[in-house]
Amino acid sequence: MKTIDKKRSQIQTLPKLEFWKGVGQITGGTLLSIIMLSTSVISGGLVGLAFSFQNLPDVRQLRNFFPSETTYIYDIKGKLLAHIHGEANREVVTLNNISPHLKRAVLASEDSHFYEHHGIYPAGIGRAALVNWAAGGVREGGSTITMQLVKNLFLSPQRAFTRKIAEAVLAIRLEQVLSKDDILEMYLNQVYWGHNNYGVQTAARTYFNKSAAYLTLGEAAMMAGLIQAPEEFSPFVNMKLAKQQQKEVLGRMLHLNWISQQEYNNAIKQELKFGKIRSFQGSALPYVTNTVSQEIIKKFGREALLKGGMRIQTTVDTNFQKMAEKTVQKWHRTLTNRGVYKNQIALVAIDPRTHFIKALVGGVNPKTSEFNRATQAQRQPGSSFKPFVYYAAFASGRFTPNSTVLDNPVSYRDGSGWYYPRNYDNSFMGAISIRTAMSLSRNIPAIKLGKAVGMNKVIETCRTLGIMSPMIPVSSLPLGAIGVTPLEMASAYATFANYGWQSPATIIARVTDSSGNVLLDNTPKPQLVLDPWASAATLDVMQTVINQGTGKNAAIGRPAAGKTGTTSSEKDIWFIGTVPQLTTAIWVGRDDNRQLARSATGGGTVAPIWRDFMQKALVGVPVERFQATSKFPRPQANRR
Repeated sequence: MKTIDKKRSQIQTLPKLEFWKGVGQITGGTLLSIIMLSTSVISGGLVGLAFSFQNLPDVRQLRNFFPSETTYIYDIKGKLLAHIHGEANREVVTLNNISPHLKRAVLASEDSHFYEHHGIYPAGIGRAALVNWAAGGVREGGSTITMQLVKNLFLSPQRAFTRKIAEAVLAIRLEQVLSKDDILEMYLNQVYWGHNNYGVQTAARTYFNKSAAYLTLGEAAMMAGLIQAPEEFSPFVNMKLAKQQQKEVLGRMLHLNWISQQEYNNAIKQELKFGKIRSFQGSALPYVTNTVSQEIIKKFGREALLKGGMRIQTTVDTNFQKMAEKTVQKWHRTLTNRGVYKNQIALVAIDPRTHFIKALVGGVNPKTSEFNRATQAQRQPGSSFKPFVYYAAFASGRFTPNSTVLDNPVSYRDGSGWYYPRNYDNSFMGAISIRTAMSLSRNIPAIKLGKAVGMNKVIETCRTLGIMSPMIPVSSLPLGAIGVTPLEMASAYATFANYGWQSPATIIARVTDSSGNVLLDNTPKPQLVLDPWASAATLDVMQTVINQGTGKNAAIGRPAAGKTGTTSSEKDIWFIGTVPQLTTAIWVGRDDNRQLARSATGGGTVAPIWRDFMQKALVGVPVERFQATSKFPRPQANRR
């Protein structure tokens, strides 16, 4: 059957007797009075036009009108994760992408003379007056689709004679500015269909779980029947009324000869398969979609997120993210059973080659706490901060992994007092290599190296890696007495894993508008921000951490580099590690910042979680080795 916008001639006018249909027992004198009243209403409206011109909105702005649209968030493979909107849940579609059945059904129900009038239909106004008089109340408004559109866009819903005049004026003006097809398209995308669905596309997906382009005649007739009272006639609320409305719309289409008797019968008999109310469904991956939303708001603003109709492709694969979430939940239960009560866990996994975030878990249960510890919790990294110190030492050109450093008692004057650093076990090992110092997480060698290259150089390294927390160049800085997020730590280690090449860590791959125009393209554009040799040397000693040191529990049967982190009083414990294809940071702590448990450490408590996650994450991923330092030129020594 030809579409209504291609073959307008198929939309036939009502028989002349239709105007009088339903009048019933009205006497000739009464009927004459009603007609005179209708005529006076129209005449009065025309007089009112002259007084309305200067105060009414300028309909020409609708040439560039963009209705608010729902924003959709997808995973890296195109799976829908969430839709976000303000008051209006809407997805705009063109007239050609709307079922011809629905266009006919809506016109039959709301304005069968749409393609004949110029914004107002006087006979319709008269008919409405007759119907309302016979019913003893307002049953029909006599509004054309054009009048309904301008009312929705410009006017208040108040029923008043002056508003009706304003509708008529604006409708006539609009018909001079836009084509009929443009008006119908705008109307179908603007009208409210119930359950917070604005526009035909979101309504079709809600009611029938399909695009508006594929609605059948039976489905279209039911949807058209909703317009007058969407929540009242909704099949989700009252199926009997919904079917009754469907039958009335189909009857109207049959009467207009827009469908045949056979089409009518088939539509009535069609078994309808309904969708479900979608408007207020939560996100499939709340930590991911909340992080995405915050990033979009920072870049484009809240209005753009709620009303801009964006299509946001994330860097996260749904199955991978769910695996990470299940790992966190599993270990939360395990630690609780071991007496580590009220523990929270955050996990961030990043591909170091792209800096795309592959998984982001902000806590053990987003339903009980939306606080995202992966991106919002500023916690002390402890010894997992030390690689930044060792990198600064290697980048100075004065040290290698095999350089010797003394692990002995020292004291430093900081400010008005003295600082006496100690190792975790209160022992001293004397002369040891930097490799040994790192692998066994000795505190004093890290402080000495920080002093040797300058704490400001350590801070500079951190800033380059994207760690922006306040830092003071005090003697204790190498022990991680600052606040960082798991995301910052994962991104920093990922830069080491990529030998100093860095792109901004992101959870958003691409953003377009609803028409496909690219608004944001995060295709990686890596820049060399660290010295490659020093990065390779840092990876080299961090491999020893896993192979021989405090990170033995993180061994996964393939080359991996990492570092444990444990703060004083066991308030924050970490393990951050990497293979060439994936970097993962895991933090465990309590929201009240109290001690987790005595002797809880990054190596004993968190490294097994990291190992469990990485073994699952790397299934099917080829084993790769890190590049040796010999592949890169060593930096020149810059002696102070």
